[in-house]
Amino acid sequence: MLLSDVLVKPVLTEKASAIMSSACPVITFRIHPQAGKQLVRQAVEKILGAKVQSVRIMTCHGKRRRMGRFIGKTADWKKAIITLRQGEKMTGMENLLP
Repeated sequence: MLLSDVLVKPVLTEKASAIMSSACPVITFRIHPQAGKQLVRQAVEKILGAKVQSVRIMTCHGKRRRMGRFIGKTADWKKAIITLRQGEKMTGMENLLP
């Protein structure tokens, strides 16, 4: 898997924004379903140019959706919460935004 395919897009929600504005620099990304912690760490350090302190990964399960009388399900996806080292700045974030 290529490092450019690991980070799908940043997660821009109220909760992610509240975490980002805390004392520690924290960013949240939607990641490839088969990516692991080490691969996410390498991708962030190469693409964003910032040293990573820790990576936490979680699987967000899809929701049930109704379309008329049929019940479907949205896809499961993976999210990574990445804590950067103190004093680190992110470069290259602008080309990851949708």
